[in-house]
Amino acid sequence: MLIVSVLGFSWLGMMAVHELGHVLAAWSSDGKVSQVYLPPLGFSHTRLEANPCPLWVAWGGPVLGCIIPFVPLGLVRLFAKEYTYLPRFFAGFCLIANGAYLAGGAVYGGNDLDDGSVILNNGGAIWQLLLFSTITIPTGLWMLNGLGKYFGLGNEQSPGEVDRKAAIGTAIALMIVVLTEILFAV
Repeated sequence: MLIVSVLGFSWLGMMAVHELGHVLAAWSSDGKVSQVYLPPLGFSHTRLEANPCPLWVAWGGPVLGCIIPFVPLGLVRLFAKEYTYLPRFFAGFCLIANGAYLAGGAVYGGNDLDDGSVILNNGGAIWQLLLFSTITIPTGLWMLNGLGKYFGLGNEQSPGEVDRKAAIGTAIALMIVVLTEILFAV
């Protein structure tokens, strides 16, 4: 239950912080956001009514989508240290997902539907996308390293144990996010 709920929550949370990055970048450049779509199934996107700085807004999603998850990680470290592995997993997941997303844009881009293509079509370079990916993906993997024991994925020398409160809490959090997205999906 913990693995499934953390993966589901991380996927939906990653899309939310990624889109928040686009929204903040748009607002900071006098852009006008017309819609943020966060589906429980599928891929998120942000529609802009006005986008005077498309390169800035395109980078905002992946960059802030990697940085924002460190806020809950820091807060949990301060107030509930025994559960640090949960936001650490989330932050690592966000680093990997955003890095892989831009790496895919570098390789398969060109359709203006993904951030990598928008970056390339507005003056960015493939090497920038690949540099971002080569930093974020290994860093995300490093952050996930050693977390298996908290998810019951131990070995004979170090058997893993799942915290019942964490499993129930993350399952409830996932249900709340899914219900919220269903209720507010447009």
